[in-house]
Amino acid sequence: MLILILAFGAMFLSARWKPILTEKIKAGVYNGSSHLYTIDFKSINLNIITGSLALRDVTLKANPSVFDSLKKQRLAPAHVFEIKLKKLQINRASILTAYFKRRLDINAIILDRPSIDVTFNKVPKRIDTNKVEKSLYEQISNTFKSARVHAIKVIDADFSYIKSGAPKKTRNAIKHLDINVNDFLLDSLSDQDTSRFYYTKDISFEIAGYKSVTKDKMYSMKVDTVRGSTSSKKISIKGFKLIPLYPELTFARKYNEQKDRYDLSFNDIEFNGMDFTSLNTDEKIYSRSVSIGPAKVAVFMSRESPPSTRLNKGENYPHVALKRLNIPIAIDTVSLKNVDVKYSEYSPASKKTGTILFSSLNGNILNLTNDSLRLIKNNHAKANLNTFLMGSGKMNVKIDFNLTDANGGFSYSGNLGTFNLVKLNPLAVALGLVQVESGNIQKLDFKATGNKTNASGSMNMLYTNLKVKLLSDNIDGEGTKEKGFLSFLANNILIKDSNPVKGDPPRTAKMVNTRIKSASFFNLMWKTVFVGIKDIVGVGIVPEKNPVKQQKVIAKKIRKQKRADRREARRAKREKN
Repeated sequence: MLILILAFGAMFLSARWKPILTEKIKAGVYNGSSHLYTIDFKSINLNIITGSLALRDVTLKANPSVFDSLKKQRLAPAHVFEIKLKKLQINRASILTAYFKRRLDINAIILDRPSIDVTFNKVPKRIDTNKVEKSLYEQISNTFKSARVHAIKVIDADFSYIKSGAPKKTRNAIKHLDINVNDFLLDSLSDQDTSRFYYTKDISFEIAGYKSVTKDKMYSMKVDTVRGSTSSKKISIKGFKLIPLYPELTFARKYNEQKDRYDLSFNDIEFNGMDFTSLNTDEKIYSRSVSIGPAKVAVFMSRESPPSTRLNKGENYPHVALKRLNIPIAIDTVSLKNVDVKYSEYSPASKKTGTILFSSLNGNILNLTNDSLRLIKNNHAKANLNTFLMGSGKMNVKIDFNLTDANGGFSYSGNLGTFNLVKLNPLAVALGLVQVESGNIQKLDFKATGNKTNASGSMNMLYTNLKVKLLSDNIDGEGTKEKGFLSFLANNILIKDSNPVKGDPPRTAKMVNTRIKSASFFNLMWKTVFVGIKDIVGVGIVPEKNPVKQQKVIAKKIRKQKRADRREARRAKREKN
C-alpha cells in the first residue's frame, strides 16, 4: 500500500510539475541568455523518485535580431550555438533538495547524438564602463543558492564550426565528437576559483576517425583521434595524414603549371600549455610548446610543366606566410622529433626522378609567432636542427628568421660531417646529369644571409678523391649516356679532386645566388650552398644555364619528340590497315 501511495504520489506530482518545469526551463534559458536563446521541446518526462528528467525533440536557437542588438551594445558573444537532438537526459537530480533547499544538484546531463552548429562572429570588444554587470551566479541567485552538475556528456555529435566573420563564409564539419564536462559548479565562490575553466574542473573532447576530401579533390585527409583537455591544457592529434589521390606524375599532369604534391603522415602532434580561453574567445592559438613526430613529409614536383607566372614563392617563405595568417599564433617552442623529409623532382631531360632525403630530423624552433605585441619584445624565430643527409652524413643547420622584415630577411649556417658523395647520385644523376664515381667530404661548413630575392655567404669544404661522370640527356628516350671525352676533361682540367691540394692552404668560397620566382625558400638555401660547392671543386667558373631558358629548350624537345611519336603511330596504323 505504501509503494502504491508513493507511486501515485510521484505520478501526481510529476503531472503537476511538468507545466511548471516546462515554463521554468524556457524562461531560464531565455532570461539567462539576455533573450538571445530560446529552447523548445516536444515533451518532458519527469520521475521524482529517481530524479530523472528527459526532454524529447529539443531545439536551441539564437535570435538574429537580438544578437545584432547585443553586438551594437558590444555585449554579443563571439560564438553562437544551434543545437538539435532527439533526447536530453538528466539523471539523479535531487528535486526535493532543489525545491526546499534551493540547491540544484544533478549527477549527469547526457546529450546523445546531437547536431551542434557553432558560428564564430568577429564581435567588438566590450567597452570598459563603471556599470557593474551581473555575474552568472547573481543571475540565478534568486532561484538557487548553488547549481552543480557532476558530469555533462555529449555523445557522438555532428559538429559544424561556421566562421561568418571571415570575408568568405566557411563551414568545417566534424562527425563522432564526444565531449565530457567534469564537475560544473556555480555558487558565490566558484567565479574566483582559478582551478576552474568556465566554472568546470575539466572539459575534455575526443574526435575519432575523421575523414574528408579536400575541396580541389586532389587529397584525402585522415585523423585517427584528436583529444583535448582544459585541465591538462593539452591537445593531442594522432594519425594525421594528407594523402594524394593520384600518383606523382599523374598528379602533376592535372595542372598546366608546376605544382607541389604533398604526402604527409604525422604519428603525433601535441600542444602543451594551451590557452583555451584565448582560443575560445579570440580564436588565438597560444601554446607553451608543440611536439611533432615521428612523421614523414614527402614533396614531389615535376619540371615537365612551365613554372607558374602568377605565383611568387617568395611570398610563401615560412616566416612570410606566418604573417599572413588571420589567426594570431604564439608558440614558445616547436619540437621536431624523428621527422623524415623527402624532396623529389622529375626531370624531363633525364626522364628520371631525383630525390634528396633528410632523415631523423630533430630540433627546436623558438618563438614562432605573428602576435604584434610579442613581436615588439622579440621579432626573431630561431631554428636549431640536426639531421642525416641521405640517411648518412650528420648535418646541423641553424636558421634565424626575421619575423618583421618586409623583405623576408633571414640568415642560416650549418655544417656537414664525413660524407660519401656517391650517396648524392639519386639526386645528381636525375637533376644534374652528373654521376659521382668517388669522393669523400671530411668537413663542410657554411653561413649565409638572404631575403625574398637572393642569398650570399661563405663556405669551407674539405674533401678527397672526387671523380665524376657527365651524362647526356634522355629527351630521345634512348637513356642517359656517358659523355666520355667531356668527363675526362672535367676530371683532369676543371675539377680539383681534393681540398686542400698538397702544399696549398684550403680553398674557401663566396656564395652568391639569385632566386627565380618559382624557387622556394629551401630551394634558395640549398642552391646557394651548391654555388659554394661548385666554386670549391673548380666548376664555379662555368656559367650555369638559366633555368627558365633551359625549361623552354627541354619543352621544345619534348614537343618535337611527341610529334615524331604521333607521326610514327599514324604510319604504323596505315600499314596495319
